[in-house]
Amino acid sequence: MTDSNYKLLIAEDDVSLRRIVSAFFAKNGFDVDQAGDGSDACRLISENRYDAIILDIMMPFKDGKEVCRFIRTRYDVPVIFLTALGSESDILEGYEVGADEYVTKPFSTKLLLVKVNALINRYRGLLVKDGRICVGEIVIEPSKRLVTVNGDRIELSPKEYDLLLYFIENKDQILSRNKILDAVWGRDFEGYDRAVDTYVKKLRASLGSASRHIETVIKSGYIWKD
Repeated sequence: MTDSNYKLLIAEDDVSLRRIVSAFFAKNGFDVDQAGDGSDACRLISENRYDAIILDIMMPFKDGKEVCRFIRTRYDVPVIFLTALGSESDILEGYEVGADEYVTKPFSTKLLLVKVNALINRYRGLLVKDGRICVGEIVIEPSKRLVTVNGDRIELSPKEYDLLLYFIENKDQILSRNKILDAVWGRDFEGYDRAVDTYVKKLRASLGSASRHIETVIKSGYIWKD
């Protein structure tokens, strides 16, 4: 069960879906507030401090993107878009306005819980001034999905970026290929676990000298060392 001190806002105009997701997170220890439209969400955000916020995009009065922009003027908090809009342009715009994660419907509530917990842990344990994550010579700006190494920007594919964050969030833990696949690619991924090796190789090449943080554990997987 999740830490019961975590406070979550779910903004979704579909009453049935909102209640189902809220009940699921409440069952897993969250203190959940609900909003049925963007204006109500902004009101609650002004009155409360949340550990994470889940937003639908297509809501009355203010859409999720407007709400996300409003959040970013207030404080740093994990924001997850939960939406039926799944085109590449929608997803890119979602990240551009400040989302940390983008989940399309239909979705797994269990996987959504994992993503929310991972984001909260990242923000609580790794967040530094102005929403930047600093790990040695690596600096990550989640709101922009921007990564620099020793001050130089590096270009990562979406999967490389997700893999990097997953490693950092789970530092000093031995991560099997199957565990990485479930977390980064999702449980429905039908490829082979060697896809992990391919992307780790790509990530190491992109990180250059900072690739030393990723260590191979023979017959077990990988581990991130600070």
